[in-house]
Amino acid sequence: MKRASLWRTVRLGVSSLLLHKLRSALTTLGVLFGTSSVIAMLAIGEGASEKAQAEIRLLGSQNVILRSVKPREDFASNQQTRVNSYGLTDSDYERVSATFPGVGRVVPVREIYEEVRRGSRAMNPRVLACPPVYRDVTGRQVLEGRWITDQDERGIANVCVLSDEVARYLFPVEAPLGQTVKVGADYYTVVGTLMPRTRQRSDAPGAGEQTQAEVFIPLETGRKWYGNLQVKMRSGSREMEEVELHEVVIEVDQPDSVPTVAAAAREMLSRYHTQKDYEVVVPLEQLLLAEKTKRIFNLVLGSIASISLLVGGIGIMNVMLATVTERTREIGIRRALGAKRRHIVTQFLVETVVLSVGGGLLGVALGLIVPLIVEHFADMPTVITPSAPILAFLISAGVGVVFGIYPAWRAANMDPVEALRHE
Repeated sequence: MKRASLWRTVRLGVSSLLLHKLRSALTTLGVLFGTSSVIAMLAIGEGASEKAQAEIRLLGSQNVILRSVKPREDFASNQQTRVNSYGLTDSDYERVSATFPGVGRVVPVREIYEEVRRGSRAMNPRVLACPPVYRDVTGRQVLEGRWITDQDERGIANVCVLSDEVARYLFPVEAPLGQTVKVGADYYTVVGTLMPRTRQRSDAPGAGEQTQAEVFIPLETGRKWYGNLQVKMRSGSREMEEVELHEVVIEVDQPDSVPTVAAAAREMLSRYHTQKDYEVVVPLEQLLLAEKTKRIFNLVLGSIASISLLVGGIGIMNVMLATVTERTREIGIRRALGAKRRHIVTQFLVETVVLSVGGGLLGVALGLIVPLIVEHFADMPTVITPSAPILAFLISAGVGVVFGIYPAWRAANMDPVEALRHE
């Protein structure tokens, strides 16, 4: 009996809403856009966070990375040709290898500032001279061919391995393996290509765009052909830089030892370097910070999007209050015929819940579509977690109940005699 009564009340509520289709549809839009914006903004924030965390993980969560950093230039100098000597040294590498506790492998890396060319196609990726163990420590995966070997290192071979972005740009229609590329003035045989670290396009990166373009050559080959002194031409002046090592990657035995090794590296570098020409990058610290930032970011985005739901709820309350005023005589007749207050409350709450739940369901559908559109047209990754649509829908339904209580209570507490006199 109670179920039949509830079903009759639901049908009555839906029929009342259908009498004013446009008003009901416009009221639903507030909840619809609020729900979809919650899902879409959380998906965009989650995608951006996952991308950042994935890039940090690629550096190795158990690695500590030391990098050479060029000190601030003295712009008062008018020299057209100057030599800047800075950064990590072979002695730093030896100290880390010999004295640091909890260290597994230590990998020295040099960066070569040279253009990479294949026929008419040229680009300026990071040219890294590194030992064979670099791939194992950093977790890079070979796509085709092979990685640099100990034999290449001992023989000072002119071989190279290309990242996916470089391979696809320099060799758009042919296989790169066995082909040659020109690095500066020297030719190198391509022996392998790497798996992409992130999704890349087939063309060269635009200005200001972050790139993962890299070319790897044996460390001893880089030392032989390029030495420590490299020349940069810029703004009509010639700048000469002397850097022994551009990067040292330290593999730590245990994750718990990462902070200790990082602190020891900072202490060692500060003791032996008179200027701040280095930086210590700890991917584990960055990862923890990124996870914390993700939580704050999602909270902020969710709060901003929830304001739309709040506005939608206020719209529902406004419409229901107007509906109560319009239907005062109807309420009086129902009370005179024996309807109790709980029946009136149930009737108006059903109407508000139908509006909010209908808008919530449509909002969930739109919220699942918007991230796909953003990912397709903005080339931005999005991640829709299962909890986001559920949470957004529950909030939208809750908004309908919360903002429908007062209009329903007001309708139920009308004096039946005064309601019957209402014109």
